[in-house]
Amino acid sequence: MLRFRQVHLDFHTSEAIPSVGHSFDKAQFQAQLKAGCIDSITVFSKCHHGWSYHPTTVGATHPGLKIDLLKAQLDACHEIGVRAPVYLSAGLDERMISVRGDWQRRMKKGDLTWAPGLLDAGYHCACMNTSYLDLLCAQIEEVARNYDADGIFLDIVGISPCWCPTCVNQLRREGKDPRDDAAINELARRVYLNYVKRTNAAVHKHKPGLAVFHNGGHITRGDRELAHCNPKHLELESLPTGGWGYDHFPMSAAYTRTLGMPFLGMTGKFHESWGEFGGYKHPNALRLECARAIALGARLSVGDQLHPSGRMDEATYRIIGAAYREVAAREAWVVDAVHRVEVAVLSSEAVQRGKGASAHRDVKSDTGAVRVLLEGHYQFDVIDTQSELGGYKVVVLPDEVRLDDGLAAKLKAFVAKGGKVLATGTSGLAEGRDEQLLDFGAVDAGEAGFDPDYVRPLEALEPWGVASFVVYSGGRKLTAKGGTAIATRDEPYFNRDLLHFCSHRHTPSSGKDGGPVIIQGPAGILCAHPLFTVYAKRGQQAVRDLLLRCLDRLVGRKLVECQVPTQCLVTTTRQAAQKRDVVHLVYAPTIKRGEGIEVVEDLVPLHNVAVSVVRAAKPSAVTLRPEGQALPFTFSDGRVSFTVPVVHPHALVELSD
Repeated sequence: MLRFRQVHLDFHTSEAIPSVGHSFDKAQFQAQLKAGCIDSITVFSKCHHGWSYHPTTVGATHPGLKIDLLKAQLDACHEIGVRAPVYLSAGLDERMISVRGDWQRRMKKGDLTWAPGLLDAGYHCACMNTSYLDLLCAQIEEVARNYDADGIFLDIVGISPCWCPTCVNQLRREGKDPRDDAAINELARRVYLNYVKRTNAAVHKHKPGLAVFHNGGHITRGDRELAHCNPKHLELESLPTGGWGYDHFPMSAAYTRTLGMPFLGMTGKFHESWGEFGGYKHPNALRLECARAIALGARLSVGDQLHPSGRMDEATYRIIGAAYREVAAREAWVVDAVHRVEVAVLSSEAVQRGKGASAHRDVKSDTGAVRVLLEGHYQFDVIDTQSELGGYKVVVLPDEVRLDDGLAAKLKAFVAKGGKVLATGTSGLAEGRDEQLLDFGAVDAGEAGFDPDYVRPLEALEPWGVASFVVYSGGRKLTAKGGTAIATRDEPYFNRDLLHFCSHRHTPSSGKDGGPVIIQGPAGILCAHPLFTVYAKRGQQAVRDLLLRCLDRLVGRKLVECQVPTQCLVTTTRQAAQKRDVVHLVYAPTIKRGEGIEVVEDLVPLHNVAVSVVRAAKPSAVTLRPEGQALPFTFSDGRVSFTVPVVHPHALVELSD
């Protein structure tokens, strides 16, 4: 069973460092696992440098290692009931690439990956279409055969377009053009799926059914075949300070939980990112990240890196323990919990991937949609085109979701059964032509031509009242055809260019009415601008609040209502076997330090938070967990209302049947 409190222990150690592992001590290792409240830790067989940390006949043991460090760690873990999956670097093996340049992945112009240049320090990727894969499978088999691993973790893998001689020559033999990106991408997918098949077989030949995870750093929304290359579980690598940001994990979790697989949320103890020695997050940052993860349906993995001496860093496990003790106390209320939701975001990444686009972990339209829903405290999933729509009130089409015939039919059937759609930008238009396929009571007449543009809501938008708001984007020209206008365009005098400009930035509004830009009709609401992308890039509160006003009109009775800051995460789940609902409130402010590093230091408590939750029947009790404090409540018109005494940083409330 996938456990809740894991550590991912890196050990990428140069051959230039002597006496590797000389300070490893079983008692000290176990003491830190206990201090960290850890129930699983990924230990290592082979690192990015290509060295093994155990005796090997198919690889090379690190020249500075005198013990079987892998066996020592496995024995130490199992002695105290801690699971221990084993890590092998798959995509990187600097030792072998340095002597087998023909195994190296090449980019389109012949340049290399990872290392900035030929004389710069850094790793170089291997191509899985070469005989390197034979060596890797032999290394995996050796570990599976000789060691009592609780799983295998294979790193730095994925669909990787490659123009090395092996890949180029294979395409030429097949009569295909290596200059054709589509041909290269199709081969890359075949190569990856072959890698998955062979490496899984290498494990299961000796340990049938053992969990294998292939880590590519991002779960691609809309590519279920790739997700299910990992049949046991998924691990969502998402280090907020390491380039992923605090928006990525909620979006990734909201998609992954719809796939029906258990998953880990992988963050790190580092101030910045992987490979950092001596950089520590504040314990409050990990407390926040772990609380958010379990509220979003994940189990936990915290990244660490072992010092070359083999001695565990005590400051690290003090930090991790502060977070994991709180997770341990709450596990009973998150096991087998199913999220209650009202809105679905049809991922732009998922739709574009179906049209051949490459995966990217920061698709701005998706990021903006998730950020708006989180800050509006809506309960939502992120879905792909294969998802069923029946459980949602509203489907959001963020900015660039054009419809083919199949998707249009699916959404029309959803609307026919009472569902509503919120579409922004070019969403809802037909694939290949500017025809709106859903009935929003509007006709799309193409690009309006102004960038930036101005939007005037027809009802006052507080706290600004009645105003003309700049939107940092161009938009579509809409004409009402039976729909109701919610906001109109104030046309600028002109676009800023060489021949005419005004003031320091964009031209002001002329006050001329340019027609409706947000219209509500039978299918839902259509917005002329890519508002989710604008919000992701600009963070303009008026844009967010316009979108939330649209959602309020479409959703009606909101699943959870509470007066909390926008940064407070609010989720609600159902544990059917335990006959209870659970509400999570998680809050701490993040701040920017240095050159844009988002950190958490202070935990600011929220006091006396009023919460109201839709529920079919009156609960028998409302209880703050794990404290066991009974909370007074009322039940009226299908809503349970209660007050949470304090959120600091995580309040978990049980509503018992």
